[in-house]
Amino acid sequence: MNQQFDVHAVRGQFPALHLTDNGKPRIYFDNPAGTQVPQTVVDRTVDCLINKNANLGGYFKTTVDAMQLVEDAHQACADFYNATTPQEIVFGQNMTTLTLHFSRCLGKRFQKGDEIILSRMDHDANVAPWLLLAEDLGLVVRWMDFDSETYEFPADALTKVLNSKTKLLAMGMASNCTGTVNDVTLFAKQAKAAGAIVYLDAVQFAPHYAMDVQSLNADVVVSSAYKWFGPHQGILWGRKSLLQETFGYKVRPVGETLPDKFETGTLSHEGMAGCLGAIEYLEQFGQGATRAVKLISAWDNIAQYEQGLTLQLIEGLRKVKGLTVRGITSANAMHRRVPTVSFTVDNVNPKGLAKHFSSENIFVWSGHNYALEPINRMGLMDQGGVLRVGLAHYNTAAEVDQLLGSLNRALK
Repeated sequence: MNQQFDVHAVRGQFPALHLTDNGKPRIYFDNPAGTQVPQTVVDRTVDCLINKNANLGGYFKTTVDAMQLVEDAHQACADFYNATTPQEIVFGQNMTTLTLHFSRCLGKRFQKGDEIILSRMDHDANVAPWLLLAEDLGLVVRWMDFDSETYEFPADALTKVLNSKTKLLAMGMASNCTGTVNDVTLFAKQAKAAGAIVYLDAVQFAPHYAMDVQSLNADVVVSSAYKWFGPHQGILWGRKSLLQETFGYKVRPVGETLPDKFETGTLSHEGMAGCLGAIEYLEQFGQGATRAVKLISAWDNIAQYEQGLTLQLIEGLRKVKGLTVRGITSANAMHRRVPTVSFTVDNVNPKGLAKHFSSENIFVWSGHNYALEPINRMGLMDQGGVLRVGLAHYNTAAEVDQLLGSLNRALK
């Protein structure tokens, strides 16, 4: 583990981590569904609601300050994604809502018979919007399939289904079920060579590794801030040239200015403020002359700590008789996964385990977790899906030991 990473100093910045229930500390392993927030997020949100609570475009103090906040939040998220300009950043309610909206905008470019490629590894937020679009427009859907033994895509997974009719590839950077980090740079390069638009779901990747949209070969990348220690807010990065030429569903006064034409209605300014606070929090773990550079080194430090914690969890789970980790387990491959670890136990319903953990104030998720495609691919839907343990950089080795002990008690 990274000895320079002071997890106890980290935990001191998160008010929720100090809460107890009937004297039992809360152990937050539900992080893939939503993380806790540091005090900087709370402070930024409260400041917005008290001091900057106005709509945009006027001349008085609160509206001027609100406009500055919105500008600062766009710039911060541009740094978070390593975008070339804040004009490429689009705020929305969450990744799902942004994808439903933007898929319709992109749909103006497609015609009946065009093909789109989806992933069997993905959360439904990057599947269902495209299936609905395909149904509306008469598009052909093809699927990238992963190896259910290795929990990774073969190198030829895309080229098997890619052709001259392919107009879009939609896939995730990391799985919310298996934890696999996908080689999206390779697949995006292949898709772009065929003339397809590349739409990436970064919801599970963004809380654990540095984002660099300039090196991904993608056209659109979307994440949700509440998965990376911020508020319930979605942030879409789109390549400027694509955003400029793509139709936007909007009200008439908005015009064609970026990113306004995709940011429908009055946005959550307090949510934007919280995003700014989350990025300011993350900066402290990095070094560099600019915020974008600081964030890259920050994620390197966070990832090193998390990978050690993940290996501890996996090694503990593999000692349990009848338990199967549904993801990468090799000690030298922790960098090819996020710290989201799903598992099943022979003849044990995951829901029952989740209830047991809850009784000991250990927060986990069970079921399909909206990952319908991977759960079906692994044949686990009729068995109750998986038990999912999601680590974050504020979790500790002692908490992992508590979960393993609790699991052993449950199975006995």
